[in-house]
Amino acid sequence: MSDACDNNVIPRATQVAVVQHSAGTDVEHNLSTLETLSTQAAGEGAQLITWAEAFAYLGRHDGKKEILEPLPDGGPILKRCQALAAKLNCDLLLGGFHEAMPGDPDRCYNTSVYLNSLGEITATYRKIHLFDVSIPNGPQLMESKQTGPGDKAVCVDSPMGTLGLTVCYDVRFPALYQRLVAMGAVALTVPSAFTATTGAAHWHALLRARAIESQSYVIAPAQHGAHSANRASYGHSIIIDPWGEVIAELPEGDGYAIAEVDPARVADIRRQVPSLANQRPFT
Repeated sequence: MSDACDNNVIPRATQVAVVQHSAGTDVEHNLSTLETLSTQAAGEGAQLITWAEAFAYLGRHDGKKEILEPLPDGGPILKRCQALAAKLNCDLLLGGFHEAMPGDPDRCYNTSVYLNSLGEITATYRKIHLFDVSIPNGPQLMESKQTGPGDKAVCVDSPMGTLGLTVCYDVRFPALYQRLVAMGAVALTVPSAFTATTGAAHWHALLRARAIESQSYVIAPAQHGAHSANRASYGHSIIIDPWGEVIAELPEGDGYAIAEVDPARVADIRRQVPSLANQRPFT
């Protein structure tokens, strides 16, 4: 397992799926839904399938603590996901995995896990920016109360080339994406459970901005709908090309959207508008 870009993969145009569902506290139901949708996406040609943040469980932290699994060894949730990737012969991004925190049973990491088509973990990224937000008449969430932050930018070799890993609230911090591009990323993942309030205001604008300024594809599988009386997600799972154009989107409901991610288009756009190469130091 590596958290660095090895650049050993010959990049190619790749069919990528963003899978959307509405997770609750029933892990079996959540995983069964994802297995069904992912099998359908693979049947339509998806070679990389991406899942949202908190894909296996979205609910109170007391319930989450019961399903935490260590990495890289994992437990029943990870094993089931690895078996699915191998069965479908597809790479699989577990957008937000509830990773046990060594030495602290009351806290966890929010971790994006990349599985190759053999079901092997090839990268893990712990969410750096935690969602501590209080919006009047909107979400009141303090993610850092139960979740520890990561501190490392992570890329992984994928079928389309170097892929940068992020999670949800990270999207508001462009310096992370610039770092991932400097590490070689041609595409960036943003698995999310974006709140309905902030999503309606900012989801599309933030994701398109990251794509345009990074001149990279942005791949953002998302949760949708009401999870409880106090929590709802925006949906709109989306893939955006490096010109900032939306090339696939699922506004609402369970399902998936598929688009081709082509590293040749990234290279072409970076030649046309060489803003990355034109960056200059300043004080």
